[in-house]
Amino acid sequence: MTLIAAIQIASTNDIQHNLAKACAEIEKAALNGAKMAVLPEEFISLVLTPAEKLLMAENYLEGPIQKTLALTAKKNKIWIVGGTLPLLSDDEHKVYSSCLVWNDQGECVARYNKIHLFDVTVESGESYFESERIKAGNSMTVLETPFGKVGIAICYDLRFPELFRLMALNGAQIIVLPSAFTINTGKVHWEILIRARAIENLCYIIAPDQVGIRLSGHGTYGHTMIISPWGDILASLDDKEGTVMAQIDMTKMNNIREKFPALTHCRSFLMKELANLNDKVKP
Repeated sequence: MTLIAAIQIASTNDIQHNLAKACAEIEKAALNGAKMAVLPEEFISLVLTPAEKLLMAENYLEGPIQKTLALTAKKNKIWIVGGTLPLLSDDEHKVYSSCLVWNDQGECVARYNKIHLFDVTVESGESYFESERIKAGNSMTVLETPFGKVGIAICYDLRFPELFRLMALNGAQIIVLPSAFTINTGKVHWEILIRARAIENLCYIIAPDQVGIRLSGHGTYGHTMIISPWGDILASLDDKEGTVMAQIDMTKMNNIREKFPALTHCRSFLMKELANLNDKVKP
């Protein structure tokens, strides 16, 4: 079994404060036996303006923020899923929202660029248009680790079950979901969607979330969760900062998949139909 930590943060407009807080939580998790720590979406940059995010964006594998996380991983001998960081793209007006993974030697071993961008107006009237400042990714990521195959999704990706199914069919046993879910959508959809994705794909889901009300009045829901392949809540946190941890048991997961082999019952022609329909759909 492997102990994995999910870290819940209320980020501020102080980049160095956010980074130091994240690294402190990672260190505590490692001291408590965690082999992997997962940070939330935009753990360092959530409340910054688009211009500020563009200014602080780093090149991939370069820059002080990536270096600090790499050193923290190596020093504490822990794998780090670095939430998301703004990384420079080939569009001078947009960044990638990138989730990077460092192994316990401090080597960056995976990158995922957020595919689905949050361009919505929620019930409260809050509007979000991520595509105005973020360039969408176009490929999924599943990586090998010593404790299982890990797939990566980010926040709004949660509403697109086809991404999770494709990761599962490509071997994902654990899916990490760094998030900054709004309060209004979180209180009605967060738990339901996370548990559904875990149940559908018979996998563990590690879902750290941002928490707290910002100066803008917008807020993030918190309620970080770790979910089992059968949909059980193994660990959770409410609306405060902190870290939760749970044991990931690959033997148990494999037993569930063997007795309830839903993933082997998938029909590829339906995926092809979905692809054909998506080509025709107009916003």
